[in-house]
Amino acid sequence: MKTRQALSVSFGPQPGFDPVEWVVAAGLTAYDDAVAEMEARAALIADGLARERVWLVEHPPLYTAGTSAKAADLVAPERFPVHASGRGGQYTYHGPGQRVAYVMLDLKRRDPDLRRFVAALEAWLIGALDAMNVRGERREDRVGVWVRRPEKRAGAEDKIAAIGIRVRRWVSFHGISLNVEPDLKHFDGIVPCGVSDQGVTSLVDLGLPVTMPEVDGVLRGEFERIFGPTVLA
Repeated sequence: MKTRQALSVSFGPQPGFDPVEWVVAAGLTAYDDAVAEMEARAALIADGLARERVWLVEHPPLYTAGTSAKAADLVAPERFPVHASGRGGQYTYHGPGQRVAYVMLDLKRRDPDLRRFVAALEAWLIGALDAMNVRGERREDRVGVWVRRPEKRAGAEDKIAAIGIRVRRWVSFHGISLNVEPDLKHFDGIVPCGVSDQGVTSLVDLGLPVTMPEVDGVLRGEFERIFGPTVLA
């Protein structure tokens, strides 16, 4: 198993760029509404008419299919609504207790390098987990963040965070999801991200009794370290 070392990543804007709007949605956000809002906002950012934005939401239980999704990986198609998604990646689950952060950044004014952007998103998640005393790791062959689980079996590891992005006119949308306290049984209806030989975990499953607002504060602090200042919208 090959592990990439965590990098000290900076993906900040050019000088004079406005702070990123930081928005936390109340309640549960319908997935189709979220996609429509993201696409509209990304278009405004590309036209120079709106600030960049990070939008934190929770969704009702649902599955999404990325552009590389395989039909066989949808194990229980009737369990929850299934949404085709324009993001990269395969099948994933969203639901209550999972923090989804939709990241709408202008890569032209930062660095139009998709690999480096994904690495920055991974570093953001790993840094946030580290601040909560959880060791998250990258994998060369799998996007996302993983936690080793030797107590389960030799070589076992669980995914704690997923990444799936789309870029249009060099503005990103979609983003990351971090399992805080979702119902982990809900992941059983899919092969998460096409990985069948490893599991899924959450902060609470790892024995960390945190609340969503506490996680949001950690995410914001680590985002600012890598991507630059934010302002509450």
